[in-house]
Amino acid sequence: MTAPAILPTRGAADRLTGLFWRRPRLLLALLITPPLLWLGVIYLGSLVALLLQSFYAIDEFSGVVKQEFTLKTYGELFRAQNLDIILRTLLMAAAVTVACAVLAFPIAYYAARYAKGRWKAAFYLGVMLPLWSSYLVKVYAWKLILAKEGILTWATDATGTGFLISGLLAIPGLGGSSLSTSYIGTFLVFVYVWLPYMILPMQASLERVPTSMLEASADLGATRSQTLRTVILPLALPGVIAGSIFTFSLTMGDYIIPQIVGNSARFIGLAVYQQQGTAGNIPLAAAFAVVPIVIMVIYLMLAKRAGAFDAL
Repeated sequence: MTAPAILPTRGAADRLTGLFWRRPRLLLALLITPPLLWLGVIYLGSLVALLLQSFYAIDEFSGVVKQEFTLKTYGELFRAQNLDIILRTLLMAAAVTVACAVLAFPIAYYAARYAKGRWKAAFYLGVMLPLWSSYLVKVYAWKLILAKEGILTWATDATGTGFLISGLLAIPGLGGSSLSTSYIGTFLVFVYVWLPYMILPMQASLERVPTSMLEASADLGATRSQTLRTVILPLALPGVIAGSIFTFSLTMGDYIIPQIVGNSARFIGLAVYQQQGTAGNIPLAAAFAVVPIVIMVIYLMLAKRAGAFDAL
């Protein structure tokens, strides 16, 4: 008669593994509970606190925040100087988004359709490399490049093209004494910093365009420009929308670049920073911070209604 097999004693880890195997939903709940708590308490909780603060007002005499529900703070957003800040930010964010889309499309299209092997690796390295360096270092480097005594001015003077920069700086409302103290300089730095966030989603979207559709378009007699307008651009639209969400929202919320490069004109991010910092007006800072959130929600709703997310 064969002796019964002696099984090793099951430890706590074995019993726990068996429990998760029998109840996979329990394992799923344990895995997603920490990130959901983080999202719900830290992220959404801070947004709720921000929204509540925006409905308070600051006493003009004592400077103390009165925790009473009022729309007075939102009314202050409609003052001329605050409307200028909002409009200036929207125009800059829109200009940066359009410029990033125009510059990113040929780069992303080449990487998606033609770059192979080492060339594709070089593409990813070239796009990601600026993201590995310090944000402040890049901004201060651009301030030196765009300065009146910077390398860009030196290069244009050496090549006899200094009149181009002089012409740009002479544009009313956009120019200044140098590129580093003008809206043009702020725009250039914004485009440089946020361009990778447009290239990567656009390149991923273009890679999903089937080659068979391009061949079918050519077989039907479409020219390259017609194929671009009717096939490639509509299918690449989700990537453009995804990239524009990054560039538009990041430009609206940034306060470092306008503080270092450009003139003294404020943007929403800088207004929030100054109101909650030096001015101590937390309700007005919260009201300013709500503006980009509302704009992005409206933008996403319009993009969804236009069918931009159907191909995602």
